[in-house]
Amino acid sequence: MPDPSVFPIARKWPAAHPERIQLYSLPTPNGVKVSIMLEETGLAYEPHLVRFDSNDQLSPEFVSLNPNNKIPAIIDPNGPDGEPLPLFESGAILIYLADKTGQLMPQRASARYETIQWVMFQMGGIGPMFGQVGFFHKFAGKDYEDKRPRDRYINESKRLLNVLNERLATRKWIMGDDYTIADIATFPWVRNLVGFYEAGDLVGFDNYPHVKRTLDAFLARPAVVRGLDIPQRG
Repeated sequence: MPDPSVFPIARKWPAAHPERIQLYSLPTPNGVKVSIMLEETGLAYEPHLVRFDSNDQLSPEFVSLNPNNKIPAIIDPNGPDGEPLPLFESGAILIYLADKTGQLMPQRASARYETIQWVMFQMGGIGPMFGQVGFFHKFAGKDYEDKRPRDRYINESKRLLNVLNERLATRKWIMGDDYTIADIATFPWVRNLVGFYEAGDLVGFDNYPHVKRTLDAFLARPAVVRGLDIPQRG
């Protein structure tokens, strides 16, 4: 059985179940994408909490797995060709786990690439822009007297929400009737924008009814409910 203990990260986060996928994460919008995916697919995994308040993500052990020192990251002891696979970047992990399980990704090639396209839309747009709104509205940026930076990101977030709203106007989920990794990538960030960041009024969230409807459906899924709290904060 391939053993993830050969990786330096295991010195800080030893595996109690080395036969399982090892998840190194924190319940942030990017982190819960992977815990939700693991819960949805039923893959066996072992979560490890990477604490930002103690700079775990900057430790040599974590950086050995992800040189970009961001969560989430995984080690799959049973990766391609039976070899352990270390992997970081939430979008890449979602695609890998979808391919591994044959779940939550269309099998038809054109639909597969369209799904990946929407994952990239989240990675390149929704995540960075919503995160900047959070910084300028809730965190240190809120104290800046000049509100032009904040307003720039608010306006871009409104534009992205409108793109998403129009996409969902005639669809149950981003890809249609089927729930996919595009939804798992996107809706933790929408939830964070209107919840933790408390920016619903700023972006006029009520103007995007199809986004709200799909967010509610997403949050009602049992695997999402479980995944949003993994790894549990100690």
